[in-house]
Amino acid sequence: QLSCLVKMVTLHGIPKDLDSYPKDLLLFLSPSDYAATGSCRQYFANIGKANLDVLQRESSQRKQLLLEALACLKISSTQVNEENAEILGHLVCDLGGEYIRSSGGNLLKQLSQCESFLPDQEEAIRSVISSGNTTFGPPVAWSAFTLNELSGLIPVFDHSILQKIPK
Repeated sequence: QLSCLVKMVTLHGIPKDLDSYPKDLLLFLSPSDYAATGSCRQYFANIGKANLDVLQRESSQRKQLLLEALACLKISSTQVNEENAEILGHLVCDLGGEYIRSSGGNLLKQLSQCESFLPDQEEAIRSVISSGNTTFGPPVAWSAFTLNELSGLIPVFDHSILQKIPK
């Protein structure tokens, strides 16, 4: 339905008010389509707010979006800073374990909004959390607020992490 709607919306060219359309619609446009109305950074900031699950998890379309986002944001290594993590939004859910490990705690807030994780991602999340080298600090120092911020990651925590969290 969304790809059909995109065809209707773009029938007479790319509308100038693309930002006012539902974010999920933008998943079916390319950054070059969007370029007429804004920057690729703006495009991916909007994509990051869209429901990525409209596209199948391992689909070529979703993989291509992530590759284009990394190129747009000039992320050439596996390290993603907080600002870029914010722009990527839900796209961080598709980053591999090496990105999660290299980025330290920069991705945790966005990762906590993901629906599910691959085993490699889960392992990386546990590694980053266990290190304590995040803005949240080590699990022994966490409060109810911290747990609330990371609530989407709790199912990934193993016994060694859970037992360190204060009652």
